[in-house]
Formats: sequence, structure tokens, C-alpha cells
Amino acid sequence: MKSKTLSKFIAAAAVLPAAMLCGCSDSNDPTPGGEESKNGKFVFATTVEGSNASSKVLLTGESLDEGNLSTVNNGLLNDGATQWVFHKNYLYALQYNQGNAGTTRSYILGNNGEMEARSIEYRISRFSSYGAYNDDIITMSTGDGPQSLADSHGYLPKTLLITYLNVVDETSRGNDTSTGAYSMENFLGNGEYVTLAGAEQSGSRIFCGAVPMGLSQYGSAADNGKWIRPGYEHLVHTESGGSNSGSYKAGELTGTQYPDECWVAIYDNENMLNPTLVKTDRISSPCGRFKSQYYQTIWAAENGDVYVFSSSYAKTMTDPLQKTTLPAGVCRIPAGSKQFDDYYCNIEAQSKDGDRSFMRCWPAGGNCFLMIMYDRPLTQKNPAAIELAIFDAASKKLTYVTGLPDNVTSFGKAVYSRDGKVYIPVNVENQYPAIYAINTTTAQAVKGVTIEATSIDGFGYLTPVK
Repeated sequence: MKSKTLSKFIAAAAVLPAAMLCGCSDSNDPTPGGEESKNGKFVFATTVEGSNASSKVLLTGESLDEGNLSTVNNGLLNDGATQWVFHKNYLYALQYNQGNAGTTRSYILGNNGEMEARSIEYRISRFSSYGAYNDDIITMSTGDGPQSLADSHGYLPKTLLITYLNVVDETSRGNDTSTGAYSMENFLGNGEYVTLAGAEQSGSRIFCGAVPMGLSQYGSAADNGKWIRPGYEHLVHTESGGSNSGSYKAGELTGTQYPDECWVAIYDNENMLNPTLVKTDRISSPCGRFKSQYYQTIWAAENGDVYVFSSSYAKTMTDPLQKTTLPAGVCRIPAGSKQFDDYYCNIEAQSKDGDRSFMRCWPAGGNCFLMIMYDRPLTQKNPAAIELAIFDAASKKLTYVTGLPDNVTSFGKAVYSRDGKVYIPVNVENQYPAIYAINTTTAQAVKGVTIEATSIDGFGYLTPVK
């Protein structure tokens, strides 16, 4: 692990256009904000691309609203992360390594105002989403269960793989999958397995998007194909193929047979067992997606109401039977409840041309949410997520953000909200990235601190740990 300041030759190297930030990363961002103290600092995880080298640097600063921060002889070198997570005055670097386990390390702000790497580095299970509960950061994915649970064909059931990172104790533990208690097979009663998107704490409960993935080999073979819907037989793969996140095995039915449903799994505590499952048919699956990563789109407002957003990603499916007919929208589970109420808003209808969806969303304070919007319908080729909008859940109004630069290439993976504003990194072509402050009432963006780097990969606020 590198732990010295960035050298002059790296800082002096030519800075390339900002890299796309919406890559394989997770889907939930515990959002800090509003708890600043005179002893704390803002922390920026950055990438600096030179002509011959790339460096990851953690910088600290006093303000989001003004100034410039340089990487010249400044900041803490580190090994980088797929996702930077700020939680309870600790910063965690979550690393996603395709289908394999990744490593993580955590950081604190020292009493001298400089970033420090903590002592322990450990491996975590492959994750496709993550969240936070009390003192834990929780990473999750759905993968093969133990060999002891194989069926007569040798097929393994899909199971939930969890890593709990206790930020205070700096420990890591996984869940015991040997008993089958964490099975993701037939999770919704229709034979399909699911993956979980995000983990949002509201009160003592955890709310996760339950995203149906289709039939695994195990599910497809169960009871001689009981769970294959009539007319859907052609969707079962006869041979293995694909690559990376699009790979599949012979006997699998990839993608759900029920695209016009939205399911939420509500857990009573961090053990994530025996969830209450709630459903609505007004929106599709509750997640955003990029490759094998599932972005959290279930968020609690400040009053505890849980808003469930769907980007209608199933519109991108190839087979008409697997395409959703539902527009991108949002429903609600009231505070303290385990059921959807009658709240509904068609977000897509308020988008530009009335046909656009979103990649990600976050709470922005009060009943407002910040959304990264696509520049064209999901059904068109290569939609780019390069616009922002504020959604006011109380008035059910979507307002596009103005004041952003014209040469946006991507947005950051985290936001920070306070005092009626929400802040997000904005990466632009052939210029340094900057943090922009967006007024949630007017949807007007104003440029704040500029970071002399190639990209801002994450940011938040830390106070020294006593």
C-alpha cells in the first residue's frame, strides 16, 4: 500500500480527458451530510492520469463551494477503489474484481488534518451492490451455493453472499450459506432467483430491491421445468456462452419472465433472514444497472418514507416477452409500514420528450432526490447519462438542472447534501473536474471547488476519530 504524497513528476504529467465514472460499481451510496464540525475536512478520492502512469490520490479541503485543490506534493497515495464509501467518519475503498473477490482498506482523518490508512487490509466477497446498517457497511451479491446443496444434476442453488465490514472495530465477516437459509432460489414464489440492489436503513429495518434474474440451472430443472412459463421455452439456453456479466450456462433462462413487477425485500435487522416481500405492478424492477452492478434506487426521505424508483431497465431486453411495458417511475412505502401505499409518479412522462429514464438517484435533502438522466430513450443505441434533474417527491415534479457545463462526460458516484443544496462531482472534457452545488428548489447548479486531477471518484466529509 502506497502511503506517501504524490510526486511532482506525476502531478506535472499531462492530464487526459476525464474518465467515465459509471462503470462496474455498486449501487448504494450512504449519503453523508449536515454533520460538519470545525475539526473535519472534505475528502476527495481522485485519479490522476499521466503519460506513463496513473495514480490514485486522497485530497482534503475546507470547502465544496470555492477554490482549487492541487495534487502537487499533496494528498495520500492509495490503490484506488471501485467505490468509495463514507460511513461514520470512516472511508472505505471497496474494490470490485470482476467475478472474483476484491480487497478493501479503510482510511481516517488524523488529528493533524491529513488522511491516514488504517492497519488492516482484507478480502471481501464479490459484490454487485452494497449498503449500510448501523456500524456495518454491507456488500452483497448472488452466487453459487455450497456443493452440499447441489441437486441430482449437480446444479448449485443461488445464494446470498454477504460481507459485513464493521467500520468501528475494523473487522470483516461473512454469512453462513451452508444451511440454505440464504437461498435466493424461488425467492418470489415464481421459481426465479433474485439479486439484491442496495440496502437502505429506515428505522431498524433494511429495504432492498429484489431484482429477478430468471431461472438458474437449478431453478430451470426443478420439477421437470415447472417454473418455465408456457411460451417461454425458447428462452432457455441450450448451450453455454456469453462473456463477463453477459455470460450464461446451458439450461439457464437469463432475465426475468415477469418484467412488469417491482418487489422489495424488507428485513428486520442486519442478519437479512426471513424478509417480508412487498410487490407493486405499477413500476418495474427497483434498480439502476451497469453491467453486473446494480445501483440502489430505494431511498428513505428525512421523514422515514421509503421511495422506490424504477428505471425500467427491462426495456433493454432483446426478447419482447422480457421487455417491460412500464415507464420509469416511483412508488412509496410509508414510514413504519411494510406495504406500498397509493403513491405513484410517472417520471419518464416528465423527462425530455417524455421518453427518457435515469441511471441513478440519491436523496438530496427533505423530500427531494437527485437523478442522473439519460440523453435518449433506453431503447435507443448507447444512451449517455449526462444530464441531471431534481425530483420533488412531495409535488411529484421533475425539474432538469441548469447551469452545468456543455462538455460533461460523466458524473460522480456519490453526493453530499446540506442546507437545501446537493453536491456532485462533474467531469468534463479536456478540463479539470469540479464539485457542483445544486439548489434543490430552483434546480440551478453553481460550480464549486475545482480538483486538479483527471476525475473525482468519490467525496465526503470526515471528522477525526477520537
